Amino acid sequence: MTETTREKAALALAEIESVSAVILPEPEDAGAVVALGEADPAKADAIRTRMAELDMSDTGSIVQFGSRAQAELQTISQEMLSGVKNKDVGPAGDSLRNIVTTIRGFSVSELDVRRKRSFWDKLLGRAAPFSKFVARYEEVQGQIDKVTDDLLSHEHKLLKDIKSLDILYDKTLDFYNELALYIAAGEEKLRALDATEIPALEAAVEGAAEEAKVIRAQELRDLRAARDDLERRVHDLKLTRQVTMQSLPSIRLVQENDKSLVTKINSTLVNTVPLWETQLAQAVTIQRSAEAAGAVREANDLTNELLTANARNLREANQIVREEMERGVFDIEAVKTANAELIATIEDSLRIADEGKRKRAAAEEDLRKMESELRETLASATARADKTGATIGGSV
Repeated sequence: MTETTREKAALALAEIESVSAVILPEPEDAGAVVALGEADPAKADAIRTRMAELDMSDTGSIVQFGSRAQAELQTISQEMLSGVKNKDVGPAGDSLRNIVTTIRGFSVSELDVRRKRSFWDKLLGRAAPFSKFVARYEEVQGQIDKVTDDLLSHEHKLLKDIKSLDILYDKTLDFYNELALYIAAGEEKLRALDATEIPALEAAVEGAAEEAKVIRAQELRDLRAARDDLERRVHDLKLTRQVTMQSLPSIRLVQENDKSLVTKINSTLVNTVPLWETQLAQAVTIQRSAEAAGAVREANDLTNELLTANARNLREANQIVREEMERGVFDIEAVKTANAELIATIEDSLRIADEGKRKRAAAEEDLRKMESELRETLASATARADKTGATIGGSV
């Protein structure tokens, strides 16, 4: 958060306290309408003044009865609606959620300097964990600055809305009290009509001459119709007053919500955001220290590894050299093995030669048997052929 934004947020705190301290007045007489006979002199004069606005012969005065009280309230309401339409910003709640989302998206686990980059990280040229974290920190810092500026703008607009709601509440309350005067004036006029004016006109109709009785009767009907119109108008004013009374707590509720939101925004700007920034800065500093300590540790570990490796290599090399020095030209085991193999070779040669003699003798015996069998077979075949020829000659 920039220093200018921080100063503006601190200055707005006094204005927030001033606005929050405003106590809105309650409706008079717990919402009751005071009749003319029970009103104090000042209120009685006000009721008579509004009664004077009525002209029972003019329908327009009855229809417009009480409308003047609403004109100023409508002007204030239209100004507030115009201000709402001209707002070109999102809700303040969205900005609060955005700043929380920004902080939550900042993962301190990315700071682990011992975490090795994966094959894909190296292939895609991604930065090492700490350098990536620093870049992410700078990005988050920029987002925080932007969101805090938006929050400050929302804060000023909400303060303006709260003040406008104060004015709207006062005007609505004035309208509510003014309606009570008009209702009292209308009811008093209705009582006067029912008790005095209509009975007097009825008597005039009864006592009028025949040629004037029709006109007097029409005047009586007009007065009674105007009286009914006034009664309906007073009823409408009572309904309007009831709705107005319901709007007063609604205005308060909206105003209290705006006050709470302004307080939360200011607390976020003055307390929460600086705390977040401090924690993020500490995280960067701590990881820088950890990275430096890790480098020192790796150097010490490398030194120890070199010392250990050199000692181990020296021992292995010395063992190999000494063993070779103490060996003869031929190892006795190799001589024994060669002698045993030579003896086995000679024995194998003798055994194979004896085996060959036996096989040749057996083969000669087999050849003699086959030759004798062949001779016998041939002799038998010759004798059989001679006998067969002699038999054939005798038959001829």
